[in-house]
Amino acid sequence: MINFNNKLYRALGLILLVVAIGVFGYKLLSDAYTWIEALYMTVITVTTVGFSEVHPTSDMEKLFTVFLIVTSISIYGYVVSVISEYIANGSFFEQLKERKMKQKIQHLKNHTIVCGFGRNGRQAVERLKSYDKHCIVIESDEKIIEELDSYGYTYVKGNATDDVTLEKANISQASHLITTLPSDADNLFVVLSARQLNKGLTIISRASNDTSYSKLKIGGANNIIMPDKIGGNHMASLIVTPDLVEFVERISIEGKETTNLEEIAVNELPDEFINKTLLDLDLRKKTGCSVIGYKDASHEYIINPDVHTILKPNTFLIVLGNVEQIKKLHEEF
Repeated sequence: MINFNNKLYRALGLILLVVAIGVFGYKLLSDAYTWIEALYMTVITVTTVGFSEVHPTSDMEKLFTVFLIVTSISIYGYVVSVISEYIANGSFFEQLKERKMKQKIQHLKNHTIVCGFGRNGRQAVERLKSYDKHCIVIESDEKIIEELDSYGYTYVKGNATDDVTLEKANISQASHLITTLPSDADNLFVVLSARQLNKGLTIISRASNDTSYSKLKIGGANNIIMPDKIGGNHMASLIVTPDLVEFVERISIEGKETTNLEEIAVNELPDEFINKTLLDLDLRKKTGCSVIGYKDASHEYIINPDVHTILKPNTFLIVLGNVEQIKKLHEEF
């Protein structure tokens, strides 16, 4: 591949070199020129604007001026050809787009990195987008990159197993990482690298084999998802408890505007409710929502918690309600 950057830098360097030769040349040929006057003579010569000379020129100065004009015209021709080639090959706009993308990524915080835009990665990104969550896709396939570009998604082109690529995705400022690569070995490598680069990152990994589960856990993954296993369990559930499955699907989280389930961090509640009970919170009366779950500080879940459950710091509530009730919940708290 042609390195247009080197050509552009070379062309700009030649222009600066001609200006420097002109300034020093006029200064050496005649002591009558000041540095400003030598620069002025050089600029009007290489640009061929046709202004008059500062001082009457000698034969040597005229010959030097001819040399400067011929040289500058040749360099201008080279610069124009480089810029034309640069634009014609799309490199200019491509690099402009990459720079804009890089600046956007550097300003993101608490975002999610999704490694791979296959079936699982695509679904993850679409769901995150429905919740207005910022996410960055890492992908190496050129065709998929074009697709991401057409969707307007934020992405980094490269191999997710490479630390440099993860750093380009601003992993130090990320809050979550999802790796959905086809190979369990690659997913393990991503998990190990990501955990080293960001100790507080929540990592969710895809796995194909049962034997990979423990390895990914040891490597630093917080959650491991096995799509084939989930699919098989779901199909079996449709036979054993079809009505229950249908009910769960109806209350599933579809998006920010259509959710029936909400997770509330107790720390984000008004201070007056900290260390109080669910009865004191009285969500049912205030919003119509029901608390169906409680997650304590040790990450243990309590299903259908008692009204006397104390709302301790660093705990979470799982709330169920219809769309209007969830909206009222956001307004109240």
